[in-house]
Amino acid sequence: MYKRRATGQVKAGSLIIGSSSPITIQTMWDKPLDIIDTGLINRINGLKKLGCDIIRFAVPTMQAAEQLGLLADRLELAVVADIHFDYRIALKCLDYPIAKLRLNPGNIGGAKQVKEVARKALDKAIPIRIGVNGGSLEKRLASLPRVEALVASALEEANLLEQVGFKQIVVSIKDSNPNYVLEANRLLAKQCDYPLHLGITEAGPLIPSLTKSAFFLGTLLSEGIGDTIRISISDTPEREVMAGRELLSTLGLANQPKPKLISCPRCGRASFDVHGFSQKLEPILYTINKDITIAVMGCAVNGPGEAGHADLAISGIGDKVFVYKYGQKVYSGKAIEAESYFMQQLNELAAG
Repeated sequence: MYKRRATGQVKAGSLIIGSSSPITIQTMWDKPLDIIDTGLINRINGLKKLGCDIIRFAVPTMQAAEQLGLLADRLELAVVADIHFDYRIALKCLDYPIAKLRLNPGNIGGAKQVKEVARKALDKAIPIRIGVNGGSLEKRLASLPRVEALVASALEEANLLEQVGFKQIVVSIKDSNPNYVLEANRLLAKQCDYPLHLGITEAGPLIPSLTKSAFFLGTLLSEGIGDTIRISISDTPEREVMAGRELLSTLGLANQPKPKLISCPRCGRASFDVHGFSQKLEPILYTINKDITIAVMGCAVNGPGEAGHADLAISGIGDKVFVYKYGQKVYSGKAIEAESYFMQQLNELAAG
């Protein structure tokens, strides 16, 4: 039986992160903030339509901080500034309408610098995510077992924040070894009530990342551990958001409905390009917040059967392509015309 771990509540912009709120989905922008234009803003805001709640930006320089300041209030997502090495950049970012800071205790500086950032964040009512990464652990923790070192780093940094009265804390422990991520988050969950952000850093390209994340992050989420997630993929932010939604939906933890896509694998019987059409269809489905079933099938073996269970279906049968709605055949013809008709029907379902 699923039981969410009880946590404190952290306000990040208009979002509440913690056990009384839905699990949020994050991604990280994949480019430097050089030129801010309409295309950039529209693409980032488009992530919200896919189901993204929080967008994180690398801020390596003061100039990048200023660029983020120009961008932050033009976005529809909660904006997180990701800071490494220079605490003064964190102080600069706190002058702008960001929703959260992310600090790495392994490289942000000593206690004095951390407390200075915490005092200003407290004054600005901006929360901090303590982001511990296995690849940048403090050298003084090297003698500890890896899992214990990861947890110790997080809790020591949280203690520094608490010493100045700062309590709006989210914690993440990430590592390229997913077993460490699993065990460290289990241990951390027993030792604090901070909301936890889950992810596996450097998880690799699409297939390895999805496999690791589904098993290890899915295990933690099933145990009630985790309040916000990022599926780290060596791919686009859009892919990360879609993967996050799919994981939460599969576990029954999604905060909004999404269509279920049924599609058959490639085989020699197919008379309809299921793969090509599914690739075009998939990102569109993530923008539709409805609990509907869509089937994309290739031949007569399972096509009509799956169509009978779907709200909307398309299937190749012989030399024609058929469209079904609520199990009833509503169109037959060539592939291009059938695809166009299918999309018209999908738009009606989305609007209805």
